[in-house]
Amino acid sequence: MSERSVSKKNQQKRWYTVLAPEQFDRAELGETLASEPEQVIDRTIETTLGEITDQSGENNVKLTFQVDDVGSDTAYTSFVKHELSRDYKRSLVRRGSSKIHAVVVARTADDYRIKIQPEAYTTKQADESQRKAIRRTMIDIVETAATERAFEDVIDSIVEGRLSSAIYNDAKTIYPLRRVEIGKTTLEAHPEEVYEEEETSVAVEDEDEA
Repeated sequence: MSERSVSKKNQQKRWYTVLAPEQFDRAELGETLASEPEQVIDRTIETTLGEITDQSGENNVKLTFQVDDVGSDTAYTSFVKHELSRDYKRSLVRRGSSKIHAVVVARTADDYRIKIQPEAYTTKQADESQRKAIRRTMIDIVETAATERAFEDVIDSIVEGRLSSAIYNDAKTIYPLRRVEIGKTTLEAHPEEVYEEEETSVAVEDEDEA
């Protein structure tokens, strides 16, 4: 392909400014190049909470967004994942202490399905019964928080640290804790996907009964 053809092809493309969801104040996430708006849909962009809030102390929190709508020169996104950086999680581990991890899949009040993974770090080595009790407490608090709130409220409570603080305050009565974090949060399914799965499940059950 000639240089002139490449240049002409690039000129036909345009830059789209990518914005975070409204709950993150429509912060600018960057730009993406495409020749058609439809090509921008479903593209993902990863950033840190620190880059959005302009606070370097929050760079250990990684956020992933996905484009779900495109305007004339702007791409709008929705939340898909929150995760602590590997280096930060590694820094929380101490010799002679315990790390307690749980995985909770829950359905929010507005019917999003999300996976939340809380992590608790003890001051010293906890025994098996204490670890089980802390894990049970984490699961109960996360399930309640997720099922009683709308999706955006759940994400806000995770990103702002309110959910991890609630776990810490309850679980520390079981065994002294140094830290509680939500290590990872993933959007598993949108409401329409959840409804479709339910309809399919009901249809299969009806066929089995027949």
